[in-house]
Amino acid sequence: MLPPDEFDPPIGVAQSLEPGLRRIVADNPSPMTYRGTNTYLVGTRGLAVIDPGPASPRHLAAILAAIEPGQHISHIIVTHTHLDHSPLARDLSQASGAPVIAFGDATAGRSAVMTQLAQGAQIGGGEGIDVDFRADRIVADKDQIEGDTWSLDVIHTPGHIGNHISLRWKDACFTADHVMGWASSLVSPPDGDLTDFMASCTRLNEQSWRVFYPGHGAPVDTPHDRLAWLVAHRQSREADILAALTAGPATAHMLATLIYTETPPALLGAASRNVLAHLVDLTGKNRVSPVGALSGDAKFRLI
Repeated sequence: MLPPDEFDPPIGVAQSLEPGLRRIVADNPSPMTYRGTNTYLVGTRGLAVIDPGPASPRHLAAILAAIEPGQHISHIIVTHTHLDHSPLARDLSQASGAPVIAFGDATAGRSAVMTQLAQGAQIGGGEGIDVDFRADRIVADKDQIEGDTWSLDVIHTPGHIGNHISLRWKDACFTADHVMGWASSLVSPPDGDLTDFMASCTRLNEQSWRVFYPGHGAPVDTPHDRLAWLVAHRQSREADILAALTAGPATAHMLATLIYTETPPALLGAASRNVLAHLVDLTGKNRVSPVGALSGDAKFRLI
């Protein structure tokens, strides 16, 4: 796996990763998207486009330009409804005639706990959600999406967001934003659920993988090592939070300021949302409780 600073592919250019697979990086670099969203083209004749990306005329043109003679787009698959992955799906569908396939709309797959929080708590969240997204075809966990020279198995991997899916392609997996090599995923309640995230890591780890193709950054060539790192990283953050709370009740933002000491100020808000996800998870485990009503600004104390 390449260090993040060595991943610098040309933007908008279809690059072959292995037979039957190409990647186009979208023109949306940022601290949250790294070099840009990875759009994958699977197949040799009828192509599956995985994660068409943000609403970008330039990226739409790049995808259409990558369709070679004798090829056509037969399927458009959206792994989850964040604005850097799904909005271009409808324009690409209109240009190609291919249906848009996904797990569901922005609230699909949300856990009962997060549904309750979304309805009754001032929990915040909603960052970067494509609330207008609609699929032509809904798929469920363990469904198979078939093309003329390929097939993809759907694995529901909620955590980053409830409707997040990963896709098995032979011994490779398109993990979108659940597993990436350059960073860990944002988990922001009520769209994100850390309890679900950890369970999804366990589920992916139960299968044998050669490589992960993530939604941002380079391929992950040591998939099980990366999964182990992600789990250990989250467990370490949990330990840091519990240790910090021994000094007294604190908000997610206060804890993030104490724990994420090397995080750039521009990313401290995202760090605070990750801490809040841990606090909600720890509340469910009866390790902490909010002081008063549970909210995004609540103080939490040890039980």
